[in-house]
Amino acid sequence: MRRRLPNIISRVLPVGVFLLLLVIWEVLCDSGMIPAYMLPSPGKVVRAFCADFPLLCEHARVTLQEAFLGMLIGIVLAFLVAVLMDAFPLLYDACYPIVVVTQTIPTIAIAPLLVLWMGYDMAPKVTLVVITSFFPITVGLLEGFKAADQDMLNLLRSMGANRAQIFWHVKLFGAATSFFSGLKISAAYAVVSAVISEWLGGFLGLGVYMVRVKKSYSFDKMFAVIFLICIISLLLMKAVEGLQKLCTPWERQKNRRIRDKS
Repeated sequence: MRRRLPNIISRVLPVGVFLLLLVIWEVLCDSGMIPAYMLPSPGKVVRAFCADFPLLCEHARVTLQEAFLGMLIGIVLAFLVAVLMDAFPLLYDACYPIVVVTQTIPTIAIAPLLVLWMGYDMAPKVTLVVITSFFPITVGLLEGFKAADQDMLNLLRSMGANRAQIFWHVKLFGAATSFFSGLKISAAYAVVSAVISEWLGGFLGLGVYMVRVKKSYSFDKMFAVIFLICIISLLLMKAVEGLQKLCTPWERQKNRRIRDKS
């Protein structure tokens, strides 16, 4: 029971704080301290969410398609670039600063250019998701490759292993934890990037819906969309965590041994 108590507290405490903030928010809105046109109450947001739920699902389907397709392309590109940069140090020195610089440009500044070059269909949305998801995964893989056990690498070299065997047996599996850490960040950014690109034009998507309800001053619906985006991002991060546990059973065993010792 003593071991479970900290885990229970760590899970219940955030929920309690969140509920407390909702109560404060509701009281401030109902008392008139905050005008309704500035900040709708949580009750109004929930009612707007329930009323427009079928329409929100239709828009969310398009946004998720853009996010998933962009993440898939970003993962493939990040893996290829990270493997090449790890295999060729000169390429790493030449390309790593460029990879870092790409992340200093705000996505809101890139989005209008992508729409101008590619139109209002899915292409600019997917491209922006690729750009935002590429960097965390690439850096995570590179850090994982560099953190490989040197003793294990030397042992395999002494046994005559080639570079492909060393990469497969040591570097790839050693970089799994760093890869999933970068993937979790990318999953959180993917939906947001797709929504930002949809602000600038499109036919369907949560970003398009947000622009429409903003023009009609339906701020309760605006908050309902924000609420849905948060839920989707959290679910994607949880899905990545579940995939990580499934693909890295050795990490579960190590964490279990650590808990047993403590």
